Amino acid sequence: MTVVYPAGASKREIEVLVMLGARLSNADIAGRLHISVRTVEHHVSALLRKFDVADRRALAELAVQAQAGAPVPSRLAGLPPALTTFIGRSAEREHLMETLRDARLVTVVGPGGMGKTRLAGQIAGAAGPAFPSGGAFVDLLPARGGYVAQAVATALGVSERPQQSLEDAVVERLGESRSLLVLDNCEHVIDVVAPFAERVLAACPGTHILATSRERLGVRGERAVPLGPLPLESDAERLFVDRATAADPGFGADPVVVAKLCARLDGMPLAIELAAARSATLGENGLLAALDDQLRLVAGGRGVDERHRSLRAVIGWSHDLLDDEEQALFRRLAVFAGAFDLAAVAAVSPAGSARGAVADVLGRLADKSLVSVHRWGGAARWRLLQTVRAFAMEQLDVSGERPEIQDRHLRWAADVATELETRLDGDEWYEEFDGVADDLRAALAVAPEGPGELPHRLARALAHLAYTRRFLMESLGHYRTAAERAPAPGEAAADLYAASAVSHAIGDDGQRPFDLLLAAAQRARVAGDRGATAIALAQAVTTARRHPAGFAAEVPYERLRDLLDEAASAAGGSSDAVVAARLAEAAAWAATSDRYEADPALAEAAVAAARATGDPVLISAALDAAATADIVAGRGADVRRIMDERLTLVPAMSRHDPNAAPEIVDTYRMAHLAALGVGDLPAALSIGQRTMDDDLAGSSYYSAALLITPLVLSGRFDEALRMARTAWEGWRRAGRPRTGTMSPPMAAVALVHGLRGDDEGYTLWRSRAIEVIGELPPHSTFVSMVDARLAVHAGRVEEAAALVRLAFNGIRSWSPPYSRAVGAELAVVAGLPDAPELLSAAERQESAWAAACTARARGRLHGDTAALTAAVAGWERIGARFERASTLLLLPDRAAEGRRDLDALGVEIPAQRV
Repeated sequence: MTVVYPAGASKREIEVLVMLGARLSNADIAGRLHISVRTVEHHVSALLRKFDVADRRALAELAVQAQAGAPVPSRLAGLPPALTTFIGRSAEREHLMETLRDARLVTVVGPGGMGKTRLAGQIAGAAGPAFPSGGAFVDLLPARGGYVAQAVATALGVSERPQQSLEDAVVERLGESRSLLVLDNCEHVIDVVAPFAERVLAACPGTHILATSRERLGVRGERAVPLGPLPLESDAERLFVDRATAADPGFGADPVVVAKLCARLDGMPLAIELAAARSATLGENGLLAALDDQLRLVAGGRGVDERHRSLRAVIGWSHDLLDDEEQALFRRLAVFAGAFDLAAVAAVSPAGSARGAVADVLGRLADKSLVSVHRWGGAARWRLLQTVRAFAMEQLDVSGERPEIQDRHLRWAADVATELETRLDGDEWYEEFDGVADDLRAALAVAPEGPGELPHRLARALAHLAYTRRFLMESLGHYRTAAERAPAPGEAAADLYAASAVSHAIGDDGQRPFDLLLAAAQRARVAGDRGATAIALAQAVTTARRHPAGFAAEVPYERLRDLLDEAASAAGGSSDAVVAARLAEAAAWAATSDRYEADPALAEAAVAAARATGDPVLISAALDAAATADIVAGRGADVRRIMDERLTLVPAMSRHDPNAAPEIVDTYRMAHLAALGVGDLPAALSIGQRTMDDDLAGSSYYSAALLITPLVLSGRFDEALRMARTAWEGWRRAGRPRTGTMSPPMAAVALVHGLRGDDEGYTLWRSRAIEVIGELPPHSTFVSMVDARLAVHAGRVEEAAALVRLAFNGIRSWSPPYSRAVGAELAVVAGLPDAPELLSAAERQESAWAAACTARARGRLHGDTAALTAAVAGWERIGARFERASTLLLLPDRAAEGRRDLDALGVEIPAQRV
């Protein structure tokens, strides 16, 4: 039976979907997939958005449908449901469908109230089959302050990861598949939308964008389609009658009067709908008379766009017909940027307002079409259309209530945000946050300037929620805002300390976290908090020593010693275990002026101090100092043991605490390198997969890069090549940052091409391995290992002496065991006089891969069949298929097996070895 899964789901999401179909809990799914419950929650939320279903039960039904062999179409996430009949626009629909087929960016342009959103929804629904990978309908109306990427990411169910911006995550999700992105209400954020659209169109060749705006986006290749009023004597009257009948089933107006009404309203759909909603109470003749009066008033005003006079007139007239209670609530609703629920409305109402009474007035406003009703997760929510909200805000200003209502809105936002913080261990907060996030941001943006309890509480809670939602750059900004709004310096210090941790999580390993820690120390000092001062200063020292590559210029060692002395002085003999642990960790890193080094004895003391706290984050940090000391000493097995312990600590670290982020991210990276360093390829692959699945540590190109090298070394060449394309494109989309992390994987891909006789591919990927680090350094890198390995494979010995020298001129990292083992083997193949000594030196490396390689080299040197057989067994233990096959070629009785295996891998066998 063929299993047909949704085209828009990733491999991991499909696995989660299958287990949802089996009715497994999030905890059960996490256990079976060896990922965190938080990661499962993330995948479930992404699936809910992607397939536009309400709950887990609906997802389970999708899974059952797929298992039964029925295709599950990808859906346009966020597509608003049609609550009323769509009237007219047949010519516009046909033209837009044709234009969207031909152009990748189509913008529906027209004034407010013309029905752009409704038409875009119709087009998106009709165009669905042409976009099998789905996409999203994104309402940008609430996206004030430039939060465009957040709005799109929310609709698509993606989040930010280290070294991957939110825009990168969106681009990765859309990829090259055929998707549709609808960006609705772009005009107020057009300066952000335009470059965002350009980025998506350039990076995602299969994605088409349908935008609605009051003006063009101004992007190259854009096709603007103007939208005018509904034609009179046809669609305009049909719309009026349809909506009036919905308000009053007994409606039966004189067609001549209806035509006059529609003419007075200039055929504007929103104006027609608002007027029709009043037909039940005023009748068509009453409507016509009232509208004529209102139009005369508006016509006498200044600065009113001619096209908007009829719309403004009908909104104002409809408002004037409200009673005092309705008018009061209507203008208060203007403070909401997005959709709101009944509790939110009650919060901005006067104290003592009965919830039932508020609900009654809200319902009356909805009946009059001044408020629209939506469904969010099964619950009713309301909102004001943009044009209506602008009028309501004017009325709020006229009433003089705006400061008071905004203050109530701010208090509501702070209360909602802090309440959501208490529920981060569940999976419901995620959807609720997405529903209110725009209003939380808006409330903070218009809060009174300066320090204050409410804006500070909201900024801090919003920062925490954004971090847990994995909007990392946004979280960093909110923590900084919180520090500015803090009513006391001690609170500001805590906010800046958290900001430093979030900066680490983003991928800023050096200067920015360091500066934020120093700022935190300064505020803690002002507050008189000696412990917090000592911790921030000690952390600054550790950051500078542990992550020096992240600094544009190295921090002078003398300054770091001064900071450490200042930290110790601030501690003043404190008995606080956390203070002691942070000071001990900093002391271990600052004991020597050499970069990337830690004092072994002081590192052990730091581990002991950290264990006394019982805090997994502190223990992991101290263990890293001890591991660094072992790296310097060349004790690969000890490094691996320590990293294994750090991995066991990760599940105990809070996914909601920014201060755990640096350790989670660093643990995966270092544990992967430690496994590679001792040649444990299965472990390196396992850790790389765990990193990719982790919602915090993984990112597209970074986690893909982690998998490539062990895949190549394991002989899984085709998988590595597929992953390489993802890694390279992700690195390119991220702005081509200089990073040593990417060089070995690119070199490993070059090795595959070289072994397969693809000289062009080898040259390309070798150049990329150099490009990602800027230039090839004068010491051994994985590129050197690849060059030497290809020379061994082909039997090319002309440049052997130079390659061998480079292979043994290594630095402290995970790769020297590989380059030295291959260098020694090349020395043997080339018959270099110092080959025995080089082989003995290479055999001292603590690496299973190097042990198998040097065993093969010794077998070559002495014609030792037993050594070659031992090498084969060594390759088998770590799953190195290519190297095993290459070794079999050296055993006459098994050479045919080796040739078959190499042929299966697509490897060319040099003529002299056939």
